[in-house]
Amino acid sequence: MTLANRYTRLVGIDYPIVQEGLGPFRTPKIAAAVSEAGGLGTVSMPGMPVDIEAGARTFRDHIEECASLTKKPFAVNIPVGVSLSGEVLPFTDSYIRAALEARKQDVQIARQLTVMTTSAGFPGAYIKMIKDAGMIHQHKVGSTRQAVKAEQAGVDVVIAAGFEMGGHTSGKAMHTFVLVPNMTEAVTVPVLLTGGARDGRGLAAALAMGASGVAMGTRFILSVENTDWHPKYLQALLDAKEGDDVAFNGVYGPCRGLRNAASAEFLEAHGRGGSPEEEMRKKLESMQRAQSEGDVENGIVMTGQVASGISSLVRIAEFVPGMAEEALAILRRLASS
Repeated sequence: MTLANRYTRLVGIDYPIVQEGLGPFRTPKIAAAVSEAGGLGTVSMPGMPVDIEAGARTFRDHIEECASLTKKPFAVNIPVGVSLSGEVLPFTDSYIRAALEARKQDVQIARQLTVMTTSAGFPGAYIKMIKDAGMIHQHKVGSTRQAVKAEQAGVDVVIAAGFEMGGHTSGKAMHTFVLVPNMTEAVTVPVLLTGGARDGRGLAAALAMGASGVAMGTRFILSVENTDWHPKYLQALLDAKEGDDVAFNGVYGPCRGLRNAASAEFLEAHGRGGSPEEEMRKKLESMQRAQSEGDVENGIVMTGQVASGISSLVRIAEFVPGMAEEALAILRRLASS
C-alpha cells in the first residue's frame, strides 16, 4: 500500500499533502519547507496595496525566494476578487500575470512553479491563460455545483473548502464530511480536502471519502519554519480552544478567525462606508497587522477550527513524511482488521 496517487503523480510530489494559500501574508519559507519535505508548498498573494504594480513586484520576490530555498515543485495561490458589477479586480489580474511572467523569464522558476491555485470568485477567462502557460490549475470551491462548473471549464483539480477551514471559507457553509463525498461523486478530476485536517488521521479520512489528498493552512502556520509571522499570532492560535473562532464577513465572503475586537467589528454585514475596494483593503490590512505586528486583538487573526486541537509547533521537514506514514499505518490497520 502506498499513498502515491493520481494527484501526487500529476503535480510531481511524494505525499498528497498541500500547504494552503495563506494570503495576504508572507509564506515563501513555509512553502519551500513543505515542498522540500515532499508535499506541495504554496506562495500566497501579498495583499492588496494601493500600488498594484508594487504588490506584483513583492509577489515576484516571494516566488523567487521560495525557488531559492527548494528545487522541488511549488504553487501560488491567487484569489479572484470581483467588483459589485462582476468585473475581476485589478490586483487579481496583476498577480496572475506576474506569476506567469516569472515562469516565462526564468527557466528554473518555470520548472518549479508548476501549479496555480485560484479561489474566491470563478477564474473564468484565466483558466485558458493558465493552461496555455503549461501550469496545473487548482480551484477552491465550497459547493458541488461550483466543483462541476470548474471541471467543465477545464480546471485540473478542485479543492473542497469545508466551512470549518480558516481564512476565507465558503458561503454555502458545507462541512468537509458532507462536502467531500458529494464532490468526489460528481467530478472526475482529483479533489483535495481543506478544512479540519491536522495529522495523519485527517489525511486517512480524506482518502477514505474519495479525496486525493488534503490541503492545510493552520497546521503549517504553527511550525518551527514559520519565522516570518509574529510570535503573538502563533501563540494566539496555540491558545485557541473550541468556540474561540467565529465566521464573519471577510474580503471575498465569509471568513473564519478568532473572536476579538476586529472580528466583532466585521461581524456586521456591511462596512462603515467607502467603496467595496476600500473596505477590502481595510480588511486585508487588518489581517496583515495581526500577522506582522502581533496585534491579535485589533487585527484579524485568521484560523481554522482545527486550531483548537493544536498545542505545539511542528518541524515541517519531519511532520509531512510523518503525517503520511501515520495515514498509511491507519489505512493498513483498517484494511487488515
